[in-house]
Amino acid sequence: MPNNFEFVNPEYFWLFLLLPVLILWFFWKRKQQNAALKISSIQGFKSGSNWLAKLKPLLFVLRLLALSALIIAMARPRTVDESTRTKTTRGIDIVISIDVSASMLARDLKPNRLEALKTVAARFINERPNDRIGLVEYAGESYTRTPLTSDKSIVLSSLKNIQYNTVIEGGTAIGSGLATAVNRLKESGAKSKVIILLTDGVNNTGFIDPKIASELAVEFGIKVYTIGLGSNGLAMSPIGIRPDGSFQYGNVQVEIDEALLQEIAKTTGGQYFRATSNTKLQQIYDEINKLEKTDIEEFRYTNYDEMFRPWAIFALVLIGFETLLRFTLFKGFI
Repeated sequence: MPNNFEFVNPEYFWLFLLLPVLILWFFWKRKQQNAALKISSIQGFKSGSNWLAKLKPLLFVLRLLALSALIIAMARPRTVDESTRTKTTRGIDIVISIDVSASMLARDLKPNRLEALKTVAARFINERPNDRIGLVEYAGESYTRTPLTSDKSIVLSSLKNIQYNTVIEGGTAIGSGLATAVNRLKESGAKSKVIILLTDGVNNTGFIDPKIASELAVEFGIKVYTIGLGSNGLAMSPIGIRPDGSFQYGNVQVEIDEALLQEIAKTTGGQYFRATSNTKLQQIYDEINKLEKTDIEEFRYTNYDEMFRPWAIFALVLIGFETLLRFTLFKGFI
């Protein structure tokens, strides 16, 4: 049975229990339905059989079929065609500001902090189909990688291509990374504006104080979620560059300005999170995903195709045919 087929009143199928009773009644009363004539001998009558007499049970079969069709009609078979249309009633604009300094290549997350972040952020982006998302990169300076867009393929492609490079000035300018993200959102008409700011260090360069940038976020109604990325203690991090251009790694103390990140989050109405592993980072993004819900209004349209009429008509045709036979062809046997 198709998934879109249903019976509105299936309780009427209990009436089918009457059919065996009617069949038993028919066989029990069958002999009483024909008149009997007692004579001493039938040798004077011509032997032979009447085919109409043998077809007489057909009337009862037609009546049973008509009753069955009526029961199905009363159960109201129908097909249901449902379609939905969704409307975003409260969109969210989100800018992800990513630290791309050399320390993001540390291997305390697998394969390193930056690649772990890209994997988790890509999943987060895929789970926000109704929001606009933009990307900002920062190290010693910052710039917009991708402006706000609802085209997730563009954002995901841009995110995939983010990597450490020597074009951006070295260092960690948290204030600049936050200010650039604020600048991308300040003209937004969305009812909810969010920045996800991620870093693995301390603010040690840049011309904009992070506190000033957080005040700008408050002025434009922007909420900032901050994430400190890195394990506790020592982590295998780049400490130099070999002649062939590859990084030389060594154990480096993890230093994250958690007090600053907590203050930024608190000032703007967001939250601060600490990601010490790949699993923890995924849990943080899942938590942010739950906190920032987009309101969706769903319109559901249902079309019903009633199918009881053909069964009712079929039952009436059978009853009419049975009545016609009863008062014409089989009239002499009733």
